[in-house]
Amino acid sequence: MGIDLSKGGRIDLSKEAPGLEKVTIGLGWNPNVTDTGTGFDLDVSIFMVNENLKTPADKFFVFYNNKKSEDGSVTHGGDNLSGVGNGDDEVITVELPKVDSRISEIIFVVTIYEADKRKQNFGQVSKSYIRLLDETKEIAKYELEDDFSTETAIEFGKLYKKSGTWRFQAVGTGFKSGLQSFVDKYC
Repeated sequence: MGIDLSKGGRIDLSKEAPGLEKVTIGLGWNPNVTDTGTGFDLDVSIFMVNENLKTPADKFFVFYNNKKSEDGSVTHGGDNLSGVGNGDDEVITVELPKVDSRISEIIFVVTIYEADKRKQNFGQVSKSYIRLLDETKEIAKYELEDDFSTETAIEFGKLYKKSGTWRFQAVGTGFKSGLQSFVDKYC
């Protein structure tokens, strides 16, 4: 059992998982039964940004149409179109030693595909979480507890470098926007 984080909580991976080189990020959620007339499709996107909070190149934006970062350090495991079932719905692997030296943060965002058109928001999604694993051992987990009844995107968490070591922060900030707003912000 790993560390349970709350919103804003941080851990130093060098202390909690000494020698960690490959971290798996699992994200999960369950759509509630709703009458929107269509299924939920949540998408995980990863923005690898420099100290100016910008991706140094297009391929440092990893998502369902670009599953591997330019430096080969981040791999998106594929798009889950329904969120149905137990366990992680989408998985990202980060090989920390391979991360380009220009990258200072790796930001994990989840958006609802066509949220406005489908009349969907995160208030209709339950049991949302992000967790970090070393192979199969859970290092930390952050479960979203806020009611995001109008938000259609959430910045779940981020890996970031501080004093030469990788750390993780549970962010849990909701937005009334889609993926394009994050692309505009970070790319």
